[in-house]
Amino acid sequence: MNSPAMLAIGSTLLCGVLGVAGIHTYASGKAQRAALLDRLAITGPHETGRPRRFTGIDRRLRKTALGKRIQLKLAVTGLDLTPGEFFVYMVAGVAALWMIASSVLAPFFGPIAGLVALWAANTFLNWQRQKRIEKFINQLPDLSRILANATAAGLALRTALGMAAEELEAPAGEELALVTSQLMVGRSIDDALGELSERLPSRELVVLVTTLVLSNQAGGAVVGSLRNLTETLEERKETRREVRTMLSEVNATAYTIPMLGLGALLMMNSITPGSLERTTGSTIGQGAVILALGLYTLGFIVIRRLGKIEV
Repeated sequence: MNSPAMLAIGSTLLCGVLGVAGIHTYASGKAQRAALLDRLAITGPHETGRPRRFTGIDRRLRKTALGKRIQLKLAVTGLDLTPGEFFVYMVAGVAALWMIASSVLAPFFGPIAGLVALWAANTFLNWQRQKRIEKFINQLPDLSRILANATAAGLALRTALGMAAEELEAPAGEELALVTSQLMVGRSIDDALGELSERLPSRELVVLVTTLVLSNQAGGAVVGSLRNLTETLEERKETRREVRTMLSEVNATAYTIPMLGLGALLMMNSITPGSLERTTGSTIGQGAVILALGLYTLGFIVIRRLGKIEV
C-alpha cells in the first residue's frame, strides 16, 4: 500500500478518535452541568440542605428572563427560596385569590384579585429587601467599630473585613462573607465593596464604602475616619428610629383605607346577596367599580408618598 493511502487511512482514524473524544467530552460536560444545576436547585442559594420542591420547574425557569429577575430579587432578600418555589407559590396565590374573589364577590373581581396577588408578591419581595437593608444599616455602627479596632491593631483591610464577617450576624455577616470570598478569588476591594453597595443601597453604606475605598487607595488616617463615622452612624440610627415611629400612623392609614373599601364591598354583598354581580353586569357598573378602585389606589399611593421621608 502506497504512502498516500496510508496517510489517508491514518488521517481518517485520527479524525474518528478526535470526534469520539469530542463527543465524550461534550456529553460529560453536559452531564456535569445538569448535575450542578440539580445540586443548586436542591441546596438553594443558602446551602441549608433543605429538600427543594419543584426542581424541574426551577431548572426551566432559571433559563428565562422572568426566572433571572426573580432570582436576582430573591438573592437580596435573604429568603430561603428558589425561583421555582416562589413562582409556584405565587401562581397558587393568584389562582386562590381569583377563585375566592369570584365566588365571594362577583366573577368581575376575579381578574382584579389576580392582579392584586401579583402586586402583593412583588411588594413582598421589595418589603423583604428593604427589611434586610434596614437591618444591615442598623449593623453598620458595629461594623465600622470592628473595622476601626482591627485597623488600629495593624491588620489589613482584607483581614478586618474577614473578622467582621465572622463576628457579625446576618445580614451583615453573610454579605461580608461574600465580599471576603470575592477578595480571595482575586477581586479588588473597590469592586467587591462597590457591588455590596449596589446589592444593599443606602446612604450610610455608600459613605462607609467610600471611606474604605479612599483610604485603601490613598492611605491616611483610616482609624480616625472610621471612629468618627461610627459616631455619625449611631446618631443616624437613632434619628431613623424616631422618624419611623412618627410615621407609623401614616403608614398604617395607607393600608387601612383600601381595607375599608374591601369591607364595604363585603358588607354590601352580605346585606343584599348578588348585588355586586348585578352591579358589575353592566358596562356602567364595571366602569364605576374600576373608577372606585382607581381612586382607592391613588389614595394609597399618595398617603405612602406623604409618609416616605428619606433620612
